[in-house]
Amino acid sequence: TLSIYPEVKGIQVMNDMGQYMFSRYRGKWIPDTPGRRKVIMDRLRTWNVFSNSSPVEGITQAIRTFYAPDKKISIYVFGDEFSGRSVEAVVRQIDAVNREDEDGNRMVRIHAVGFPFFFEPGRQASDTTRRYAQLMRILTERNGGTFVALSDPNRS
Repeated sequence: TLSIYPEVKGIQVMNDMGQYMFSRYRGKWIPDTPGRRKVIMDRLRTWNVFSNSSPVEGITQAIRTFYAPDKKISIYVFGDEFSGRSVEAVVRQIDAVNREDEDGNRMVRIHAVGFPFFFEPGRQASDTTRRYAQLMRILTERNGGTFVALSDPNRS
């Protein structure tokens, strides 16, 4: 994702719970430099924090913290599972935070990538993987974004 945007005004990385990858940049943008991008990519390889497999807290915090009426902001959600009880409840929560303007545009665009991390040869996607895809299709459609579902890495 960073490769397709060679230059942005700021970057922030949070987990699904809204915890910051770099606490010193809590609540502010990380400057976009080649060195900082390398540090982000290096940290992603080892960043292991608690996840409840529900993106609602992280999306909500990102919108509340970083929305500014004079800036175009996009959130990118990467994941493989949604373990929450209700897709509709999450959609309602995000709708309440990411409100529409008078033209029907949302404050922040939401994009998502789904990847089949737990696929094993001969197995189907789990219920939580399917619910993640369902949730992200709805959220991205309602919030002006795009959902990309990666295919099973075990298939040729």
